[in-house]
Amino acid sequence: MTRQLSFTKIEKELLPVYRQKMGAAESTEDVKKFFVYIVMDLLNRAYEDAIRFEYAHISLNPVKSPYYNIDTNMTSSDDFKSIWDNSDLSHIVLRFTDTAMNHYTHLLQNPAKTESKIRN
Repeated sequence: MTRQLSFTKIEKELLPVYRQKMGAAESTEDVKKFFVYIVMDLLNRAYEDAIRFEYAHISLNPVKSPYYNIDTNMTSSDDFKSIWDNSDLSHIVLRFTDTAMNHYTHLLQNPAKTESKIRN
């Protein structure tokens, strides 16, 4: 039986900063950027020295479910699979993705609010 790893402690540490940054996002590009940085931080903490994630390895994809991408060179490695498949990381990334997509959609539907934030 494989042991299930949990990274909710890291999620709880990152969540307040993530919410604050998402609340301050002035554009959909800000949402994408903040999403990438938080997921990159999460994955780098989870994988420690086994894998190093960089900005280019992660993206928010607002047009296709599951709405995020992780570079296939990273996801195809055995180191990645061993933790991803035996932990709650995929669920945590989905929760971060849901938050990002909610803010992304909100900013798309309310461009006047975005423009007023930029002017102030």
